[in-house]
Amino acid sequence: MGNNFDKKVVLVTGATSGIGKTIAEHLHFKGYIVYGAARRPEHVSTPSFPVLKLDVTSDDSVMDCVNRIIRDEKKIDVLINNAGFGIAGPIEENSIEEAMAQFDTNYFGVVRMCKAVIPHMRAAGHGLIINISSIGGLVCVPFQAHYCASKFAVEGLSEGLRLEVARFGIKVVLIEPGDFKTDFPSCRRIDDMSKNESPYNPFFMNSIKMMEKGEMCGPEPTPIALTVENIIKTKSPNLRYTVANMPQNLIPPLKRLLPWKIIEKIIAKNYRLDI
Repeated sequence: MGNNFDKKVVLVTGATSGIGKTIAEHLHFKGYIVYGAARRPEHVSTPSFPVLKLDVTSDDSVMDCVNRIIRDEKKIDVLINNAGFGIAGPIEENSIEEAMAQFDTNYFGVVRMCKAVIPHMRAAGHGLIINISSIGGLVCVPFQAHYCASKFAVEGLSEGLRLEVARFGIKVVLIEPGDFKTDFPSCRRIDDMSKNESPYNPFFMNSIKMMEKGEMCGPEPTPIALTVENIIKTKSPNLRYTVANMPQNLIPPLKRLLPWKIIEKIIAKNYRLDI
């Protein structure tokens, strides 16, 4: 370790591509000791940082990953919970198994990582946990209800956890990204029935097209990485940081200020729903 002990050790889950990889590469470039983690670490092309195998739905895999870093670095200063995926389709047609899988990764995966890392942070007397949520964790959109619900759950978890661990010098922060250009759309799971025989089909396909248009036309996720760096450097960070374009940035305050019927009409119009 030598002089490296003064450098912050950062663990980023879901680091094979998109937001996670961008964050990991940026922090590595800035001089942090970065460990990426992913279910398929071999999918990271020419990584500039170590990428460990991690399945956040497995208790054993989570402990193996965390223990490996503790063994090599003796600490984890920053945990960035980014691993996740999305399912799409009508609630009526998504299976219970699909919904449970969504929560097992997006919500319970965050819980497992926090439970594994917090004892080491508590012993050190400091630490930072950044949970990557979503604009969809503040306002639900049609045909992504289970994904949004999992992010709503991460929002609530983070609020409670922040209060519980503050006395130990551990900070908990949420980042709520809007649409950014990543491979998230290609990884979204869509039920076959929703694509073909469903009575929801025309509305569903219109909504999916609008979702994918926003995602594919979005900017690169560099602003999220810059936000993460600023949070790490901030002595007393806020709970929430929304990182989105201006129309999406307006959604959270508008939800608080306007009647829900108006918000509902705005969302329906944006996703080409006739209600």
